[in-house]
Amino acid sequence: MASLSGFRVTLAQVFKRKVTEDYPAHKRPKPVRFHGRHVLNRYEDGMEKCIGCELCAGVCPARCIYVRGADNPPDAPVSPGERYGFVYEINYLRCIHCDMCVEACPTEAITETKLFEFSFTNREDAIYTRKELLVDDDGRAKRMPWEHWVGNEDDRTSAWMRATASAGVAAYEGRVGWSGELGVGVRAPEEGQAGEKPAVASPATEEPAVQEQEQEQHA
Repeated sequence: MASLSGFRVTLAQVFKRKVTEDYPAHKRPKPVRFHGRHVLNRYEDGMEKCIGCELCAGVCPARCIYVRGADNPPDAPVSPGERYGFVYEINYLRCIHCDMCVEACPTEAITETKLFEFSFTNREDAIYTRKELLVDDDGRAKRMPWEHWVGNEDDRTSAWMRATASAGVAAYEGRVGWSGELGVGVRAPEEGQAGEKPAVASPATEEPAVQEQEQEQHA
């Protein structure tokens, strides 16, 4: 019996209720602003949001993004602008998921999902191209064989951090500052407001309040 006394703590845990998640069949919900695998979004009419401006590549501290823009074909334009992202690559062996590329993008073309489970077997799979990053015809992220998707990791990409204005002016809180997306439409500003109608404030009523707050901040 003395030899079994060392297992007393272990045996006591066997009969307690399990508190662990049934991973990988089930995943614990990620934080609202969790940064995961990127996606390239499209407008509601199917046009790509990326305009090939290369701002995401320029701001990336890990130099993991490579973008090359090209002029839109006149007979079959890819994006509404003059140019589109002809080449778009992200090297996930370098990416640190800082989300600076999302903040730099002027058209909300690139955002991040809640997926972080990658299992690369070669270096080529770790370099995502425009083909893998672009959302499908339903507006969902494309599922790669080496990724572990449960199903809802791309519901709230990047938590839509532009819900508040630049410089943190409170008068802009809750204002929709982005366009609709394929398969989704115009998203609500915050996670808790997903079922509410997005608030679109009138510039005529907000500008004086914004100017007043900016003056107070600089005073």
